[in-house]
Amino acid sequence: MKRARHIPQRTCVGCRRISPKRALVRIVRLPAGGVEVDPTGKKNGRGAYLCPDQTCWEAALEKRGLDRALKVALSPEERAHLLEYGRTLAKEQPGKAEQAFE
Repeated sequence: MKRARHIPQRTCVGCRRISPKRALVRIVRLPAGGVEVDPTGKKNGRGAYLCPDQTCWEAALEKRGLDRALKVALSPEERAHLLEYGRTLAKEQPGKAEQAFE
């Protein structure tokens, strides 16, 4: 009998929903300092996950959930960059957030 393949689950920092890891966007705090988006999900450093939905990005940045998850104080420049990335992501992938939860 074949075993079901394990699908890693992660929690979105913005909305607190649990989704498959591949459906979320990883943000990483680099060992050398700084925060950036990790599209591959393989960079070294502490990671946090967000849905590809603009409201999740706004909530995570506004309520400082991303700061807590990464254990770092985000600079205003990093905050603005991540917010802008979240806006472009939502425009590029319409409906993807809904598909991830079906």
